[in-house]
Amino acid sequence: MMSTIVDSMSPTPRQFGKRLRALREAAGRSQGQLAHKAGISRVYLNQLEAGTRDPSLSILTRLARALEVSVAALVSAGGD
Repeated sequence: MMSTIVDSMSPTPRQFGKRLRALREAAGRSQGQLAHKAGISRVYLNQLEAGTRDPSLSILTRLARALEVSVAALVSAGGD
């Protein structure tokens, strides 16, 4: 039962990618700028935004710090 609740609250990779792109654009950053600040490649960031990759917790933490938001705000499906 608990996994069903958690799964329903977790965004799909596409939803996460859309949220990530919206936060990046709201921060006025290019993919290259955000990737550099988060310590990941621009190609990987592009894959995350496209919803073709699923980030680890450590990547979520790095992205949240680079965007100056909480991890919860980053993965919030309803935060648009």
